[in-house]
Amino acid sequence: MKILFISRDLIAGNVAYLLKKEGHTVKLFIENKKSRHNFDNMVPQTHNWRAELSWVGKDGLIIFDDVGYGKVQNRLRKQGYIVFGGSKGGDALELDREHGQYVFAKHGMKTMELKDFDNMDDAAMHIKKHPAAWVIKTNNHDRKFYNYVGELESGEDTLSLLRSYLLNKAINKSQITLQRRVCGVEIGIGRYFNGTNWVGPIEYNVEHPRFLSGEIGPTTSEMGTLAWLDDNEKNPLFLATLEKLKEHLHKIDFRGDFEINCIVNEDGIYPLEATSRLGTPIVHLHSEFFSGSWCEFLYAIASGKNHEQKWKKGYGIVLLVAVPPFPYSAKKFNGNSYYGMNIYFKDFTEKDLEHIHFEEVSVRSFDKKQYYITDNQGYILYVTSIDSTIPGAQKKVYDLAKNIVIPKAMYRNDIGTEFMNDSLHKLRKWGYLK
Repeated sequence: MKILFISRDLIAGNVAYLLKKEGHTVKLFIENKKSRHNFDNMVPQTHNWRAELSWVGKDGLIIFDDVGYGKVQNRLRKQGYIVFGGSKGGDALELDREHGQYVFAKHGMKTMELKDFDNMDDAAMHIKKHPAAWVIKTNNHDRKFYNYVGELESGEDTLSLLRSYLLNKAINKSQITLQRRVCGVEIGIGRYFNGTNWVGPIEYNVEHPRFLSGEIGPTTSEMGTLAWLDDNEKNPLFLATLEKLKEHLHKIDFRGDFEINCIVNEDGIYPLEATSRLGTPIVHLHSEFFSGSWCEFLYAIASGKNHEQKWKKGYGIVLLVAVPPFPYSAKKFNGNSYYGMNIYFKDFTEKDLEHIHFEEVSVRSFDKKQYYITDNQGYILYVTSIDSTIPGAQKKVYDLAKNIVIPKAMYRNDIGTEFMNDSLHKLRKWGYLK
């Protein structure tokens, strides 16, 4: 099948690589011009996706892996193209946090106080007038290291951080969101939607956004995720979140991967935010859980059809392997670039490589087995594993990671540990999991 894969900055670029390996004819468009040297000699690229519409045709598949394309997706569907990825309404749920909370509340979910601000001055004034433990969140794809979870009920720590941001001209005009903090267990509930109904199993995931093991350090986009799948539609986590939005997703003709991240405690389930796209890095773990063709699955969803997706039970882990300047912006990094550095897989078999998922990587033109770094953001690759137990999944993923040789590479060594030792017991005690 002809597949046109459209990505802003390759958050799910490895899926395009997998689709090509399935035997499909794939053309990859990368909107971020600075990232277009990634996936060289891995997936053929085009620099003008609109010019490829006649090539992909109305019997091919168009995939968008990110938000911000909703209006285009709606228009392409009206023109008869088969499009996977989201919709205008899906974009609004993720990018407009206040709108997302309004929709959550309208459909019977418990929500927390949240407010968007066009500038940090107004946000600081809000905290001064309303002292509380506040959470700072950035909107769109601003770097997540600006985010902060307040500790003090006076709000003084959050206010102090905002004041430091105001002194930085590079970030002091950024739009941010303040959300009142609620304590509990953070968990995501996700599932694919075909415009009418859910497709495939329900996904439950636990993110690990802090840079250092033990949930220490700045917030990153994500250091790793623990997840598992289930087909029990009577689970209270599913019923209180995704299932309540089924009617709304149908109304906005959403056709893609949808997730709600929540805080759960003994008093209830509170939605934090929506992810209306292929989530990263969880999408790479889908390759571990799902059996069968990626193309058939995504095409069915884009076509509005059901699909009996085969999947595996157990716990899965996806782990980011990064290099500097991650988790900070390359623009502000004064160190050396790692562009051009080789990646070595010590004692890896072809089967082992199936657990590796690439992002800022290409293949040497003169050596088709030599992968190397082709960007300077630091997101190099992801390692995945699945096992019947969390310790088993951890052993598999870290046995692979320790044999990946990248000078200056870094990753967390505790993905899943806190959940196994504490949060899982709380969720069972509160009746959300068995």
